[in-house]
Amino acid sequence: MTKLSAIKILILDDDPFILKILARMLEKQGVVHISCCEKGEDALVLIDDADRRPDLILLDLNMPGMDGIEFVRHLVGRRYVGSLILVSGEDERMLRTTEKLVQAHKITILGYLQKPVQPEALEALLIKLAPPVQQGERAAGVKKTYDGPAIKAAIESGELVNYYQPKVRVDTGALAGVETLVRWRHPEDGIVYPDQFIGVAEKHGLINALTQKVLEQAFAQARLWQQSGYELKVAVNVSMDNLASLDFQDVVVRLAAKSAIPPNKIVLEITESQLMGDVRVSLEILTRLRLKRFHLSIDDFGTGHSSLAQLRDIPFDELKIDQGFVHRAWESETLRVIYDTSLALAKQLNMETVAEGVEDRGDWELLRQTGCDLAQGNFIAKPMPADRLSHWMKEWQTRIETESLVARD
Repeated sequence: MTKLSAIKILILDDDPFILKILARMLEKQGVVHISCCEKGEDALVLIDDADRRPDLILLDLNMPGMDGIEFVRHLVGRRYVGSLILVSGEDERMLRTTEKLVQAHKITILGYLQKPVQPEALEALLIKLAPPVQQGERAAGVKKTYDGPAIKAAIESGELVNYYQPKVRVDTGALAGVETLVRWRHPEDGIVYPDQFIGVAEKHGLINALTQKVLEQAFAQARLWQQSGYELKVAVNVSMDNLASLDFQDVVVRLAAKSAIPPNKIVLEITESQLMGDVRVSLEILTRLRLKRFHLSIDDFGTGHSSLAQLRDIPFDELKIDQGFVHRAWESETLRVIYDTSLALAKQLNMETVAEGVEDRGDWELLRQTGCDLAQGNFIAKPMPADRLSHWMKEWQTRIETESLVARD
């Protein structure tokens, strides 16, 4: 936890009583440098002063004159590099929407607090506070971008490697499978994550070559696990761009046969980064793969184009509830409704359900209580190299027993 006595905090709220209450709470947490403003204009004057600029702002949304939304826009214009906590009497849906807006502006948001603010809730958010960021440091942390030729060279030189994130059965804790997640082992930049190169690969027509490399490694690794006695389903992400050519189906079948992996041990997770082109081609590929007993999963359900229309048109047998609807659904009425609806829909369609983004014990307990089939997320395990899996399995078994993660007979 960041030492709070070194942190400068600004409270912006039009109610003087609220300012006093929040300031007193912060003082009890060990905060020394506290500024209070009742108007956004006054707060901006303080932010423009390099010596008084806050590291954290507690921001009310509904204020006369300049409201909290407009204030955030002014922060963007000033390239504010500190953090925000939203404080408001507005309902949760309004707060979550504003939280998304702040994130879209690339401003760090620790979370939101509903009035009346509870000291324990404030303390929980302060724990997330990172050390103060100096002006200019944010630019240094911006993700590097890569071009098509660099990614093409990485594919051809074997710099792409697979990591694997376990999926476990919620009722027993047993390992059921893994999701394959590609990484770029860059000779200079270290491990590069897919959000920095998958989109570029699609844009430059490299996604088929990239996906084939991922499939080759995943199927070869599945074969090794199978020989070691691990009966796992291995999932691989497939872009809709992969489904633009009928050749893709033949590639998958050929690679599975070469590795002697039964199709029913392979899950193809369909992600839609962009709209389908010729729907006839993608439907033919997916239907033929399903006929050959490969499993099809609709990934990130409820986001982008992953929707009811796809459930209607494509023979999926697994539904992955997006992490944005799983994490903290146990305390959010809105998220809980979306989670419950997705789970019920999958059950009625006789589909296996995977909850992504299980980050803490609260998330895990929600899945247990609601009868979700499979769980995946950092609470269980982060993505790891293949050779780490057996060691993780021993650690996980110990956790199941010591933390009472599953019901005992």
